[in-house]
Amino acid sequence: MEAINQLPLNYEIDLLLKSANRIIEIHKGQYLFQEGQEAKELYIVLSGKIQVSKMNAEGNELYLRLCQVNDIVGELTLFTENPSYIFNAKAIENCQVAVINICDLEATLFQNSAVSFQFLVWMNDHMRKTMTKFRDLVLNGKKGALYSTIIRLCNSYGVKREDGIFITVPLTNQDLANFCGTARESISRMLTVLKNEGIISMDRKHLIIHNLAYLKKEIDCENCPIELCNID
Repeated sequence: MEAINQLPLNYEIDLLLKSANRIIEIHKGQYLFQEGQEAKELYIVLSGKIQVSKMNAEGNELYLRLCQVNDIVGELTLFTENPSYIFNAKAIENCQVAVINICDLEATLFQNSAVSFQFLVWMNDHMRKTMTKFRDLVLNGKKGALYSTIIRLCNSYGVKREDGIFITVPLTNQDLANFCGTARESISRMLTVLKNEGIISMDRKHLIIHNLAYLKKEIDCENCPIELCNID
């Protein structure tokens, strides 16, 4: 099987890892941090997967990112007075993460122009990625939100097989609804239509995409670079 997207180890990640204070283990189901908690650290994922989400007042959860190896988590707390985490970060697999003290990193960014530049480049790419996600969720309706989510999953966790693109991350209909910010019932109906038309199929909670071109055509996909069009 051939991985669709194998992101290289970024130079800025190398630089940030040199600032790490320690490495910790997080078990599946544990929170790395929760919304409202005092923010003293940010993290780099070394193994496993971390789900970043936001909960609204009604208790509905919106999945924002599914972070994997080399992804930075908790970065929005930098250079903030009395910072607190604005999202939840939960391990969906057993994880190993590098821990960087925020005060130490801020001092490093002031003192080391190379690290500062690379971190700014990373933050800029991260913001662009976030804006494209919200564009898909807000402007293209429920169908566009689902189709773009599936396309992003293909870019991040898709593996080419003879029968299509296999998404290596197990997903329930509720998971997909949380990524799309809509009701599970709506997602279930749209998935049923796609299955009946042979566009996708399921294998033990794993999506298999048989016609990616169809999904892209339906939402007038702009073929953004994979660096922007992913679920991380």
